[in-house]
Amino acid sequence: MSSEHPSAIKNFLAGGFGGMCQVAAGHPLDTLKVRIQTQPSENPFYRSTWDCVKKTAAKEGWHGFYKGMATPMFVVIPTFAVYFWGYGIGKKLQLSSPDQQLTLLQTFNAGMVAGMSSAGIAVPAERIKCILQIQTSGGAAQYSGPVDVARKVFRQSGIQGLYKGTCATLLRGVMFSCAPTLEGS
Repeated sequence: MSSEHPSAIKNFLAGGFGGMCQVAAGHPLDTLKVRIQTQPSENPFYRSTWDCVKKTAAKEGWHGFYKGMATPMFVVIPTFAVYFWGYGIGKKLQLSSPDQQLTLLQTFNAGMVAGMSSAGIAVPAERIKCILQIQTSGGAAQYSGPVDVARKVFRQSGIQGLYKGTCATLLRGVMFSCAPTLEGS
């Protein structure tokens, strides 16, 4: 087996581990972003990113930066596995032989297939994560964790509630997945 064509298991493990590292490193910044983006424009609670860091740490401790992380950490392995699978399918659909190199357009198309493939897992996970991130520790918590969020959102809005924001998440996923075309593949 050539090193240019890693096995599905290697892709799965590498994607899963890389995704877990991405979540662990990026989640605190994502929490800050979500809190700043979802605050009211009139009388905002946070004046800046640094103000959000200080207030979150003071009110919730460092744990506050990791709220909602269980959901993306739990789904990152299957999401990346489906992503890599989708990319492989996208490539296979366009190539006449395994040794053929992808053109720029074919790489773009394979990336689109990958992004669309993983959206079914990523969208509800992203929704649950965001709901937990904006729940601060002041007062009674509305949700006790990811499963509670999923249950309550589903009870209130049905499956549509879990897939709220699908279009934006899908566009982001497809555009991110097409990034290899920018490198000239």
